[in-house]
Amino acid sequence: MNKIIYRKTTKADMKILMKLRLEMLREVNGLSGEYEYDENFIFESRRYFESGEQTTVIASDGETLVGCASLSYTWIMPTFSHPTGNRAHLMNVYTRADYRRRGISKKMVEILIDEAKGNGVTEISLDATEMGRPLYESLGFKTSDSCMVMDLEGDIDEDYRDHRK
Repeated sequence: MNKIIYRKTTKADMKILMKLRLEMLREVNGLSGEYEYDENFIFESRRYFESGEQTTVIASDGETLVGCASLSYTWIMPTFSHPTGNRAHLMNVYTRADYRRRGISKKMVEILIDEAKGNGVTEISLDATEMGRPLYESLGFKTSDSCMVMDLEGDIDEDYRDHRK
């Protein structure tokens, strides 16, 4: 086993980004390897990675891709507690099963936290799975009950709605 290498991706890494993203979604949602994603879902995922309003870190062991984590940047109206309006949302944190419990996800998230600080981000949010919650807590994330959410599903494809994470 080689040393794990971490790096930030570029638009040239689209094939890698999409491969890891779709692999992660299959695992998290219990989908078979033959599951076919909706064309629009694929298009929007590619558009997200191409937007430039995100940073994704990947981890590799030699030529083997073993993990990824993404940070989406958002800019909202400044508040007293967030005077720059710069915020971010952590998502797509994934390490392949045979590489878990080695600190890989933690290292990827730490890289993204450091970048967020350097970009003036005042708050990072995330949606945690039960499996991921201890990792985020160890990094200083706290459960918040100050947020309310309205889900505006609209005309989202039923199959997609049932399997989104």
